Amino acid sequence: MGNKNNLAAISECTGYSISTVSRVLSGKAEKYRISAEAIEKVTEEAHRCNYRPNLLAQSLRTHQSQTVGLVVPGIDNPFFATLASIILAQLSQRGYHTLIADSRETPEEEIQAMEMFQDRNVDGIIAVPVASSPEYHERVGQDIPLVLIDRYFEKTNLSYVCTDNYAGAFMAAKYLADKGYKRILAIQGVPASMPNKERVRGFLDALNERGIENQVRGDAFSVENGRREALAAFSGNPKAFDAVFAFSSTILLGAISALRKLGIKEGKDVGVMSYDNNGFLDFMNPAVTRVEQPLQEVGEIAVSTLFSFMEARRSGLPHPAPVQQLIRPTLVVRDSC
Repeated sequence: MGNKNNLAAISECTGYSISTVSRVLSGKAEKYRISAEAIEKVTEEAHRCNYRPNLLAQSLRTHQSQTVGLVVPGIDNPFFATLASIILAQLSQRGYHTLIADSRETPEEEIQAMEMFQDRNVDGIIAVPVASSPEYHERVGQDIPLVLIDRYFEKTNLSYVCTDNYAGAFMAAKYLADKGYKRILAIQGVPASMPNKERVRGFLDALNERGIENQVRGDAFSVENGRREALAAFSGNPKAFDAVFAFSSTILLGAISALRKLGIKEGKDVGVMSYDNNGFLDFMNPAVTRVEQPLQEVGEIAVSTLFSFMEARRSGLPHPAPVQQLIRPTLVVRDSC
């Protein structure tokens, strides 16, 4: 049954005009002071008829799609999957749909995703950027409300909500030093990404000021990178390092796999620590000490910020000032170091 016929049928069954039915079903009952009785009758009949609004027609009429685009660098990464889940839940609570794209850590695919969002007339975009400079994102942000999460650019007028990665890595390295570890290996992720650069900086600042031997190696937030770098570091000398700090839980899993292959026991022969908090880390033997990022808070603030920009745009008000916020992570201490 067509949308107009649906409205006419509901109107006929309830005795209310088509305009009243339309206003109830489009969420404008309060604005037009429609009675609670009318709302109840129209809503019940709409459910009985399995009424579905024509979203395309609404988008063309209101210039709003009730949709937000979300682009992440790797949906197969548990960290980004968790972050995406939080964003989806926040948007769903506000009655919005989400288009998700995976840039696979490549600027070209990120641009394709952003262009797809624009073609689909999304109302706003939340992005984990992979580009090395902000120019493209700033151009997009002039036309569509845009908020960056997890990663940001040092000099930009774009809004971002991220973990304070420097503070997290500094805290982790200081903890390892205070526990008495003297030779600490850090296995990093994508070297050019802002979170990684800040983690390297925090790690080195904490250890160099104490004169503790350390090394940073690696090139991806992946299991394979963790496995490869741990094998390379320990194959010639099982005692080359007495602690490993993995810059993500995926890197950690690869590193532990390599250590076990070499007969090195994590938590006993070598202390291990992870950046990122995943529930499964408590079920490992030993349970893994890690840096917990405030993902729920990051997601809530990012969505709230985006909606303030979208509302200003709808109302013709000046664009609010950018929100640029770094949130301090926490250390979760377990048995691995």
